[in-house]
Amino acid sequence: MKQLIYRSQPFGFDSAMLAGILSAARRNNRANGITGALICRQDMYIQLVEGPDEAIDALYQRILADDRHTEVKLAMSAEVEERMVPEWDMLDDTNPSMTFSKDEVEDGAIDRASPEALQALFRRIAEKARAAGAAT
Repeated sequence: MKQLIYRSQPFGFDSAMLAGILSAARRNNRANGITGALICRQDMYIQLVEGPDEAIDALYQRILADDRHTEVKLAMSAEVEERMVPEWDMLDDTNPSMTFSKDEVEDGAIDRASPEALQALFRRIAEKARAAGAAT
């Protein structure tokens, strides 16, 4: 099973666009055996997706072609034994302030973050969501 983390810059971001992204991701991911988590703000997307290799590769190609993203950069792609977020078709980070500040994003902190640091970030988000009883 493949786990992938990428980051990008949103283009034309607003709450309606985010709702549409989450709705489509949850529907499509469920159909394709993909689980994941999305950190989304006006200045950044960071997403973790995991599932069958072919499904993840196809999803990433769609993301690269999606005009709602600019500057898409792959941060990590690895084979994993277990899913980090098996219970979520697409977890929406409800507190993106626990991630990188706007200044850190502009300074390139996401690009400098190690794959392990990004995985740890998603683990914290998943643990917080589990403790809060988050759905989807």
